[in-house]
Amino acid sequence: MGPVKRVLLGSAAGVFAVAGAQAADLAVKAKPVEYVKVCSLYGAGFWYVPGTDTCIKIGAFVKLQTAYNANQGGPSMMGVAANGAGDNGGRHDRVDSSPFSFNNRAAVSFDMRTQTEYGTLRSYFDAFFQTQTNSAAGQLSSISLGNTRAFIQFAGFTAGRMRSFFDMYFQGTYAFSGSRFGNDSSPNGIIGAAYTWQFGGGLSASLSLEDNGQGNAGRGRSTINASAAVLGVGTNTFDNKGQEFFDPVVNLRLDQQWGFVGVSAALHDASGGYYSPLTEGSGHPGDKFGWAVTAAALVNNPFGLPGDTIAGQAVYSKGAAGYATAAWGPTAVFGSGQNLGVGWMEEGVFTTGHNVELTTVWSFNAAYEHRWNPQWRTSVYGGMYGVQYDGTAAAAICASPGTSISNIHGVGCSPNFSQSGLGSRTMWNPVPDLDVGFDVVWWHLNTAFNGGLATLTQQGAKPAGTYTISNQDSVAAIFRVQRNFLY
Repeated sequence: MGPVKRVLLGSAAGVFAVAGAQAADLAVKAKPVEYVKVCSLYGAGFWYVPGTDTCIKIGAFVKLQTAYNANQGGPSMMGVAANGAGDNGGRHDRVDSSPFSFNNRAAVSFDMRTQTEYGTLRSYFDAFFQTQTNSAAGQLSSISLGNTRAFIQFAGFTAGRMRSFFDMYFQGTYAFSGSRFGNDSSPNGIIGAAYTWQFGGGLSASLSLEDNGQGNAGRGRSTINASAAVLGVGTNTFDNKGQEFFDPVVNLRLDQQWGFVGVSAALHDASGGYYSPLTEGSGHPGDKFGWAVTAAALVNNPFGLPGDTIAGQAVYSKGAAGYATAAWGPTAVFGSGQNLGVGWMEEGVFTTGHNVELTTVWSFNAAYEHRWNPQWRTSVYGGMYGVQYDGTAAAAICASPGTSISNIHGVGCSPNFSQSGLGSRTMWNPVPDLDVGFDVVWWHLNTAFNGGLATLTQQGAKPAGTYTISNQDSVAAIFRVQRNFLY
């Protein structure tokens, strides 16, 4: 090989070597972009998460609600609100009450589903941010974060924060006002675990274990020792045994195109704590379990009117008040002048040295909604709950030392009471997913100790003195505007 040829070949080799080195530094060509695909398995709004076989739906809503003479739990009453939360309304004076309350809430939800060899694996979670003012004058707005659902469903099991399997009718579908004539867990959820059997043809049965305590959205515990000074206007002190297990709940229901019908039952621990002075050495009553049963139904297109709905639920409980109503605990409403309506809802009553007497609490809710056209619909709804003590429990309550109440007089001294309500809501949907509505509701407290007298210490701006115990009425109005998106 001649010198010139060797030079040329060496130069070519050098060029290719440099080119190869530079090529090693070049970016590799990207794979084709994976665009989001629609997931049609579970309805509108689901899409595949790129690179997985999981479908997800993200929903949200924003709501502004203002109410006259009402809080989130219903009409302004002292000491009573959903799940026993305090309500500073009920005195209706210039200092302690304000006629308006406001609620602003924004929420987001995540619904994730994957097909497996055992069926659908689903997880659901929501979260909200809320600003709330109450009907107590001068009370600043409260700002809170929270969630109402966080559960997993798989192969018939449901576990987490869910809707109770005892509940089947939700008044919030037909009304803005909070329901005290039932205690459906839809607004807040409840902690539990359940298994559901599907028998085909829309027939199913469920068995669940659910929170029976005073935790957020639990069923509540409201047993008292009437020998102690536990009762006051809008207050009382509970003496419960600590929470040891979940409430067992069973449900059987039939779902069809025309609607559904179902029944549920639950057991609830209503055992008391200790005798006075509330220490281990003072002894305690024997354990006592209460129970609750319910039946519910919904009918679509009744009377041959497309889009209309009629629904209702009735509950009967003994020693399980939290299944019949969200208003467990005390109730107090001051009327004009020196008039007062009261009631105490205790699921169990005992006195030192004696066992717990279980309280009977019943309730019912019903609603009818008529759709005038695609943009307008109107509902009429109502309900009632009643509280009945046996003779032993009634005598113990009447003899209780009390706190703010220093003396109660009245023929029969009956602590039995009830509350009822009737309302109507009209909803306008100018465009899909936008709700604009107005709700008006009348409430009536059929007071305990009706016709009696109560000698009170000063209650806020209400002066000390003798008050006549009488039935009380209240009218509330609620306006709401809400934007919904796949929620």
